[in-house]
Amino acid sequence: QVQLVESGGGSVQAGGSLRLSCTSSTYIYRRNCMGWFRQAPGKEREGVAGIHRVDYSKYYTDSVKGRFTISRDNAKNTVYLQMNSLKPEDTGMYYCAAATRYPCTVVGSTEDFGYWGQGTQVTVSS
Repeated sequence: QVQLVESGGGSVQAGGSLRLSCTSSTYIYRRNCMGWFRQAPGKEREGVAGIHRVDYSKYYTDSVKGRFTISRDNAKNTVYLQMNSLKPEDTGMYYCAAATRYPCTVVGSTEDFGYWGQGTQVTVSS
């Protein structure tokens, strides 16, 4: 049973924007740390951004700082990833995941991210 559902992916030209959404069950959402990850073909999965449910602290990987913004709406059990100034290297499958982790970083081991969505494809053309 899928309990994390991503949406909002699509195909855009470089410089464009997309907004990803991830909606989860309350049980999973209360895992506090919600993160976005991505995986490009032939590459390892990498963490993109994370946000904590309680203090809203955020983490971004260096390559997206200043371009991506993570946010969450606790009333809707939803986490968003606003992606601006998209680049071809942002292309990949984007996944959201949940963990009980503080701080809510998305680097290193992701073994504690026990809940994952099925992903939404983002394609950025040059």
